[in-house]
Amino acid sequence: MRKGVLMLLSALFLSLLPPGLSDVVDTFSEKNCLTFFLNGKTPSIPGILVNGNVQDQKRYKPICQNYTKVYRFATLYDTANKIPVFSAYKFTGFVKGRPSQAWMIEPELEQQALDADYNVGNRNDMHRGHLYPCSHANCYTEQRATFTLTNAVPQVSSFNIGSWKKVEGSIRLEMKKSCLQKRKQIEAYVVTGAIPGKKIMNNEVNIPSVMWTAYCCYNSETKNWISKAHWGLNKPERKGIKQTGKTLEE
Repeated sequence: MRKGVLMLLSALFLSLLPPGLSDVVDTFSEKNCLTFFLNGKTPSIPGILVNGNVQDQKRYKPICQNYTKVYRFATLYDTANKIPVFSAYKFTGFVKGRPSQAWMIEPELEQQALDADYNVGNRNDMHRGHLYPCSHANCYTEQRATFTLTNAVPQVSSFNIGSWKKVEGSIRLEMKKSCLQKRKQIEAYVVTGAIPGKKIMNNEVNIPSVMWTAYCCYNSETKNWISKAHWGLNKPERKGIKQTGKTLEE
């Protein structure tokens, strides 16, 4: 009985949320999604994504994120944990500010997190944590495109506005300064993801234990390739005491 009620409520919430216009595909080679990966090569994640092939197509869904009839970024979504594995995007600069934008859903997915999952009985103080952060978008339309729940994970609020916000800001400035192509054009390839944890919140949405991000770019002035990666634990932070935003080497 309880399960039936939850399914009914989920269907109701899905009908109330604004739909996105993204495409759930079989591989990232469709819909020009590979343009969001360096040299058109997707990351290799054992048991999940190998040589561009999704290992369990019933569970993991590649999404070409479409907004205003333009493909903006790519996401690999885990329908079992109801969180994205990663989102990949091309960084070409950023604009300041944050739009007033309702969170969207992916109408082609039956199993996904809902906006209500973050609102109803949220005693864990979880934010909708962007993987592709709107602060890395190069225009206001691109910023709005990031507000899809398939691009978000439950993120501890103090971590989201603390250490992880610092990581997002620091790599944004690094890429702006170092990832310069001809004519000073900025271009970097970024992949940001989350590792599932042992805790769940409403509707069995997994709370990640770790957040990670990596970028790679070529500096045409120094003729050097640059790559960096950072990770952090998705856990509460005390005021004035934050994580250091560890690099992959650490």
